[in-house]
Amino acid sequence: MTRQRRVAVTSPQTRLSLAGRRTGAPATVPHLAPADAERARRIHRRQLRYALTVLGLLAVLLLGLPVLLAAAPWLDTVRLGGIPISWLAVAVLPYPVLVMLAQWQLRRAERTEQSETSGPRAGAGE
Repeated sequence: MTRQRRVAVTSPQTRLSLAGRRTGAPATVPHLAPADAERARRIHRRQLRYALTVLGLLAVLLLGLPVLLAAAPWLDTVRLGGIPISWLAVAVLPYPVLVMLAQWQLRRAERTEQSETSGPRAGAGE
């Protein structure tokens, strides 16, 4: 009896992906012109600053809320629809604030990119 060869069945995308890894060729990093590289660094720094600001505000929210609730135990006695305000503050309040922080950060990041790309490029007149 002859033995049949086993065949691996994969999608074309998987085959292409695996074939690229088998070659051993390192991925090349795209090189930017010096003016573009400097602009990319400026954009990155500004976006990082905005992201760290949002992260700080998020930390204040997530760490400050339990501190506020511990400092104001009377919030357990106040009820809205039969549910203590302190529970609502923990279960409901953070999510809209998270969405607002995310939207604010995204708008700032996009505005940074637009202002850098629409402004005059450094070295464009050379």
